[in-house]
Amino acid sequence: MGSPGSGGLPRVGVIGVGVMGSAMSKHLVDAGFEVCGYDVDPAKVAASAATGVNSIAEIAARSDVILLSLPSVGALDNVSAELAAAAPTGVVAAEMGTLPLDVKQRAFERLAAADCDLLDAPVSGTGLQAADATLVVYSSGSRAGYERALPIFEVIGRRSYDLGAFGNGSRMKFVANLLVAVHTLAAAEAHALGAAAGLDPEVTQEVISAGVGTSSMFDIRGPMMVADSFDPPSARLAIIHKDAGIIADFARMIGTETPLLDAALPLYRQGLEAQLGDLDAAALRRLFTTAPPDGGSGDAGTGSTGSDDPPEEPH
Repeated sequence: MGSPGSGGLPRVGVIGVGVMGSAMSKHLVDAGFEVCGYDVDPAKVAASAATGVNSIAEIAARSDVILLSLPSVGALDNVSAELAAAAPTGVVAAEMGTLPLDVKQRAFERLAAADCDLLDAPVSGTGLQAADATLVVYSSGSRAGYERALPIFEVIGRRSYDLGAFGNGSRMKFVANLLVAVHTLAAAEAHALGAAAGLDPEVTQEVISAGVGTSSMFDIRGPMMVADSFDPPSARLAIIHKDAGIIADFARMIGTETPLLDAALPLYRQGLEAQLGDLDAAALRRLFTTAPPDGGSGDAGTGSTGSDDPPEEPH
């Protein structure tokens, strides 16, 4: 760790300059922070506001606080190993993705041995919230690390929470993303019901958004469903499916039931099989067909049986 950047602000490194990392970089540069960035895809760094560097070791040498915005278990394992090898003494790093907790714990121990303080700090929000700096940061780990990272969290988001022991950030994120997965599917189903009943989807969106039946996912993804427009995505269907699988595994590990998440996961898998994975998760709406309300059936493969027989009771 070297000297602070201009104006006494901590120097920031961003590893993973995709949708989220690039948005964070822009807000930090606009706020006067010195920001350098690294990504396995150099084109992403070139398109971002961050100053591009050629290695993780260079990020470690030029940063006081490092934000990790990584897509996979393998990416975190590789980055944490390279970062530890760079001897980032005194650096604070914040892992901001949704990944299995044991993988984050492994990175924490690896970096602690190199005197780097890793925070588990996933964020609540999609690319839309990253773009307008309204993310919510669920930070966990050392209090000292949180206080050093807080000026950065205050720029990239609207709220941040210190949730205590390392791992509590991910635990809270699992609760949040369970709701994201279920509510996104519920919004698709609700729009399909409205359309099958002969309601104008734009009117449905306006009216439901004004009442107690709405949700953040209905408000964010409902307009995409009305427009049947899912690109560019705020969060890809494949990512929501990945997160839902992590949450389901975690729930099984701690012995709690998640019946709604369990019911949602097959629909997300159907979305992947229908080649919707790279679109926004709102594209789940395409799994639901609608029919005119004159006795026709609105069958999405889940719901109406399409026959005169009464539906089976759930088991």
